Amino acid sequence: MATRVFRSCQEWEQEFPAEAGFRSAVTIGNFDGVHLGHQRILQCLVERARRLAATPVAVTFDPHPARLLRPAEAPPLILTLEQRIAHLAELGCAAIVVLPFTHELARLAPEAFVRTVLASSLRARAVVVGANFRFGHQQMGDVHRLRALSQALQIEVEVVPPVKLRGQAVSSTAIRAAVRAGRVSLAGRLLGRPFALTGSIQPGTGQGRRLVVPTLNLQPEQELLPATGVYATQTLLSGRTYWSATNVGVRPTFDGHRLTVESHLLDFAEELREGKLEIRFFHRLREEQKFASAAELRAQVLSDIARVRRFFVRLERSATLVRKFAS
Repeated sequence: MATRVFRSCQEWEQEFPAEAGFRSAVTIGNFDGVHLGHQRILQCLVERARRLAATPVAVTFDPHPARLLRPAEAPPLILTLEQRIAHLAELGCAAIVVLPFTHELARLAPEAFVRTVLASSLRARAVVVGANFRFGHQQMGDVHRLRALSQALQIEVEVVPPVKLRGQAVSSTAIRAAVRAGRVSLAGRLLGRPFALTGSIQPGTGQGRRLVVPTLNLQPEQELLPATGVYATQTLLSGRTYWSATNVGVRPTFDGHRLTVESHLLDFAEELREGKLEIRFFHRLREEQKFASAAELRAQVLSDIARVRRFFVRLERSATLVRKFAS
């Protein structure tokens, strides 16, 4: 059954009126990245919903609360809202409620949030959240207050401990820091999948194709971009996956100033000016550099491409060995 998406509590109540006897198990959060920590919470949610014969529901917000309350401090988002919804659906949420984050919602006291949103609208039988969950006006509610408020309404509360990877707590903040520093392999480990940019092909100047190597330029949908540099990537195009070398930067050899994301696909020669791309980042090869000539840049790019090919050959061999010993 396809996941249902609701854009307000009012939409939800129209679909599931109180007299319908519908019950849910709910998790609440921004879920930016839908990383390993979020995945653990969602796994617990689905298991709890199954035990209670309830429907697993994720409640998220748009825009990000910081965008409204502290715009100068609002973080660049790892995923678009549509991508967040898609990942939540893939992980077992039968319904997703996207609450418009307004000043009115921000002023809602913790007691009112539990009573009106969880109990009255969603008719939750259980709530599953992370240990650092905060809610209500000025984030005055925490997991202890959630337990106390929910007990009187006969709502079960499950608190999921933080997920740690090599001693580091998995968080959206840690992922943003890793991506901004160019540590895309670390970001991928925290996400549980490669960090990726998606968007449309944007026509370039043609200098790369004429003077260096052909590339496809991406207009990213995401707000969060990796540090400038050259990366070993995989590019998804028209249902096929290609090894690729991707430059994030301003193209200083050609006196560029505008940040671009351009990907050279190995064993691909078509010239495209439109379409959709997804670029998955695996490893940072080097910083972006300014070269004395296009010929010097081309020589370096060809070296980068050879490194990309070797990187993915090793990666595939490692994956083959893992599969062999796991079978």
